[in-house]
Amino acid sequence: MPSWTKGKCIGYCLNDKKKKKLNFQGFEDLCRKRGYEVTEIDLAKPLCEQGPFDVIIHKLSDLILESSYNSQSHQLIQDFQAYVETYPSIILLDPLPAVRPLLDRFESYRLLQDLQYQDNCIFSPPYVELNSGTGRDAVAQIWEHGLTFPLICKTRVAHGPSSHEMVLIFNEEGLGEVNAPCLLQSFVNHDAVLFKVFVVGSSHFVVCRPSLKNFPRGQSARRSIFFNSHDVSKPESCSHLTELDEATLEPTPPSNSIVGRAVRGLRSALGLSLFGVDLIVDKQTGRCMAIDVNTFPGYEGVPEFFSALLNHIEMLLESHKQVAKARVLMAEYSLHQRVLHQDVAQESTHEQAHDTGSKPPWVDSSLETPKPAPTDSSFFTLTVLPAVISQH
Repeated sequence: MPSWTKGKCIGYCLNDKKKKKLNFQGFEDLCRKRGYEVTEIDLAKPLCEQGPFDVIIHKLSDLILESSYNSQSHQLIQDFQAYVETYPSIILLDPLPAVRPLLDRFESYRLLQDLQYQDNCIFSPPYVELNSGTGRDAVAQIWEHGLTFPLICKTRVAHGPSSHEMVLIFNEEGLGEVNAPCLLQSFVNHDAVLFKVFVVGSSHFVVCRPSLKNFPRGQSARRSIFFNSHDVSKPESCSHLTELDEATLEPTPPSNSIVGRAVRGLRSALGLSLFGVDLIVDKQTGRCMAIDVNTFPGYEGVPEFFSALLNHIEMLLESHKQVAKARVLMAEYSLHQRVLHQDVAQESTHEQAHDTGSKPPWVDSSLETPKPAPTDSSFFTLTVLPAVISQH
């Protein structure tokens, strides 16, 4: 094992559900095999008593959301943020300010739209934000933004059990069944296949999942369908909503280059190491579309997750080590330059003082030979005039 891993401590802050879902004990074992200390963080206790930490892994989404209305959660988040700001050398996966936008679908969808403007290899279906009232209040916006039925309605909050509750709406009448705040988005037929992209630093993994079947485009008399996305798109999901009504070939997965461009764009825009993006392939156009982004997903179906995570952590630690070395070298160089300039200045001052007191100003200090005498008129009056008088 690398000698620099000794004494390095990885702290983690995950709720019991997340630990169980990830089987996080396996990650702890892997870390200890490579020489790291691993500590579970208790936010109810002062962090300074539990550290120091070189790396902290967390999933604080619940607490971040609760902090907007619960004073105790607000204080815990404040204390956590204050701690990591006090010790900026800590590698935090991931920074809280970078996590927050993905807990709000309004913000995350704006980000997807911005990414589409920057790189048109990735598209996002048109949508409208509904801040108040019912879906019927958004009819004008729906037509203005070019949305088409059926529509899919999603909650504004993008985390927690309620965030998975969605509605498929087939006509204007159905819009009256949903209430703000929510997001209305054109449903895109994608042959009931979802491509979940799991990102770990510079690595990503694509996992195929079941998804909603195709529906005829345009308004219809069909009643709205209320469903939970967990019942549709989990690995073990089995639902009539995922069964295609017609025989069709499975869509071709998006190319590695397109997925790579999407991941790089999102990683740069988000500033995150651990996130997921849901991609579909539009049945009509064949274009790849991003329909959701989430922070620190479950990584189901990614057996390499633990090794990829630890490899990413080691890369970050090595990068920090190199940056710290560079800073030390720069500081030493700057100190050397200052001392050198001071020595040169002192030596120059000393030489000037010595030269002024030991020899006339017209003597060359390097050759120690007299220079021509100054052409001062009074000098010639004293030395030449007597010689002229003696000739008479």
